Amino acid sequence: MAIGLTTLLKTVVDNKASGLHIRGNSNAYVRINTKIREIEDCFLTNDDVKKIAAAIMGEREKKMFDQNLSVDFALDAKEYGRFRFNVFRQSGKICMAIRHIPLRIPSFEQLNLPGETLKKIADNHRGIVLVTGMTGSGKSSTLAAMIDHINKTRSCHILTVEDPIEFVHTDQRSIVSQLSLGTDTLSYSSALRYAMRQDPNVIMLGEMRDAEVIRSAIAAAEMGQLVLSTLHTINAVQTISRVIESFPPEHQGQVRFQLADLLRGVISQRLLPKIGGGLVPAIEIMLPTAQIKKCILENKISDIHKAIASGEYYGMQTFDDALVRLHREGKCKLEDVLDFSTNPDGIMLALRGLENK
Repeated sequence: MAIGLTTLLKTVVDNKASGLHIRGNSNAYVRINTKIREIEDCFLTNDDVKKIAAAIMGEREKKMFDQNLSVDFALDAKEYGRFRFNVFRQSGKICMAIRHIPLRIPSFEQLNLPGETLKKIADNHRGIVLVTGMTGSGKSSTLAAMIDHINKTRSCHILTVEDPIEFVHTDQRSIVSQLSLGTDTLSYSSALRYAMRQDPNVIMLGEMRDAEVIRSAIAAAEMGQLVLSTLHTINAVQTISRVIESFPPEHQGQVRFQLADLLRGVISQRLLPKIGGGLVPAIEIMLPTAQIKKCILENKISDIHKAIASGEYYGMQTFDDALVRLHREGKCKLEDVLDFSTNPDGIMLALRGLENK
């Protein structure tokens, strides 16, 4: 008899894995500390996986899977937390990539994030905050911690639009409305279009997918809302470039002006293996100083990195600053720090105390 989904999800939780892979005619695998590991004695036929998929997908998900051959949705597994599923086909077989979402929203401290700086960013009442990084870098957790901070410290209306809903927020000092794409709203742009009638103070978008969503987010921020969202970019320079270049050349001057006025922070992150087990984030933080605004307005985007490197007084830091700190604090091995660095030679100089600032 094939192993059941509940048992597999329990295996994820028991092993503190971040994810699970189920594949037809294969053993299941978990992802622990970024590494894929096989679960022994856990072979599933393609029919087994089909039955699991059919049991957990509703009619909407089944229809989307038939149309697109892939579908995203979330599942509440009660005491094991929530899980984000992607069901897809591979060589004619049914597969699932599953990510674990803890029941409790983690704090800045639990995530090893620079809490004081991120709290100040979240305390803004207007503007745009972008959390960036590659898939699996912890963007959703960071956004959830920021929303949780706002929820606990301000009396306002928080509106989230996600695909699918991941962390579930309960009303605290604020009220929280969470919209799931496809179920509660047709698209990010549609949600933003109607959001102004729903009286939000804070809007969180799961992802800025295209120029239309970016344009709508900018419009919401200009109307007085704080907008938080994510981009799949690796640092602040690439983030600003991606936003500007998503618009036609004739509109880019106006977008630079809007960004210089509205950006309240860019938080870019990468997850590194932690000594002793687990993962720890390296964080680049860009804040809207006068120098940063000047770089954006004058289209000197490549100079932003230099401005971040010299902006420690304001709470800014580059990835390499964060990596050096992680190694000095004994949290990460030197080889991992160098592997994740954009400038390994600079890391070595900094660790030897020879850098010039």
